Amino acid sequence: MVQTEGDMAGKYGPTRGEFVFRAVFSVLGLVAIGVLVALRGVPKGPGLVEVFGIALLFFGGTLVHSLWRLRGSGERGPDR
Repeated sequence: MVQTEGDMAGKYGPTRGEFVFRAVFSVLGLVAIGVLVALRGVPKGPGLVEVFGIALLFFGGTLVHSLWRLRGSGERGPDR
C-alpha cells in the first residue's frame, strides 16, 4: 500500500495532546512577557527587539499554529 503525504503526517506528526501542551506553554510565555513589561517597563535598545520581536513572534506564532491545528484535528480522528 502506498502512503500519501497526508497519511504520513497523521501517522508521524504531533498528537493532539502535544498541540494542547504547545498552546498552554505559549499562553504562559505571553503572560510572562506581559508581567515582565508590567514590572520592568518597555525595554530600550536591543532588548526591545529581543523581547517584542523574537519572543512575541515565537510564542504568538506557536499559539496560532497550535490552535489552528487543534481546530482541524476533529477531521483527523480523536488523537491526531
